[in-house]
Amino acid sequence: MKTVVVTGAGGYVGGQTAIHFHDQGWNVIGIDIQHPPKHLAQSTYFSKFYVGPFDSEESLELIKNSDPNAIVHCAGTSLVGPSKRDPRSYYQNNFVATKTLVEYLIDNNIKAHFVFSSSAATYGEPVLPPCREEDPPLPLSPYGESKLMTEMMLESYANAYGLNVAMFRYFNVCGADNQTRHGQAPAATHIIARVLEAFRDGGDITINGKDYPTPDGTCVRDYVHVEDIAQAHLLAAEKQINGVYNLGTGTGYSNLQILDTALAVANKPDYPVGWGESRPGDPAVLVGSSEKYNALTGWKPAHDLTTIIQTAWDWYNREL
Repeated sequence: MKTVVVTGAGGYVGGQTAIHFHDQGWNVIGIDIQHPPKHLAQSTYFSKFYVGPFDSEESLELIKNSDPNAIVHCAGTSLVGPSKRDPRSYYQNNFVATKTLVEYLIDNNIKAHFVFSSSAATYGEPVLPPCREEDPPLPLSPYGESKLMTEMMLESYANAYGLNVAMFRYFNVCGADNQTRHGQAPAATHIIARVLEAFRDGGDITINGKDYPTPDGTCVRDYVHVEDIAQAHLLAAEKQINGVYNLGTGTGYSNLQILDTALAVANKPDYPVGWGESRPGDPAVLVGSSEKYNALTGWKPAHDLTTIIQTAWDWYNREL
């Protein structure tokens, strides 16, 4: 049986990745700085789960003793806005701690295939969508900078020390496990989570901007189902993929498309919705081409917008 170590295994992407590897017959070892949520803690997805920093001596020894075939590194600190207020934790957790982890692997001759969760935030504000891996990365936040710095380090280590590493630039990860085994924690920031939580809890909904140069006037973003992300991780581990790859749909969905689909899925056609001003600096379109990874592995998103929102809605109702 193959073994995978998942860092950040109690989180949204890490948890779904752990479930997916387990479903495919892998032995899964989880590491997270926080105790996993109840639905993961009481599961059989993990043969071991260590609570602590992924760069701690205990975590590193656990990885070494587990002799893993793959390490999927989902742990880190995310969100653009907070990174501008507290950049220290982003550079420490996303770059410095990852450096410690990877150098331990190299120094101890641990040959596990390394899969790194990067971000579309490395691109900054693209000039011409969809983003492609060849486009110049120009991050606009410490979060994006810390992810780009880690990519650069991993590429250098791959060239110098033979590290096998796949790096994925996620766009907006969304949706939930189709069996409602896992989903996002409360108060996620993207529009799908905000709209569905408002439906569930009776909160207000405000959509920012309807005067963008897009077909319906609302901004367009790329949303990828969390199960599709987990499948990309699995393919990278099984096929020993190296390099940097986008994980996006290539087209994206507008805010109005998301709102209309959510109203239909939740059966709330008369829910009041407010419209706010466009936010300064928000690009009209931010989507990513995944043609490079598709050509190499056959991966492509298997979930459409309705499925994304339906699985998320099922999850939020389960949590309630």
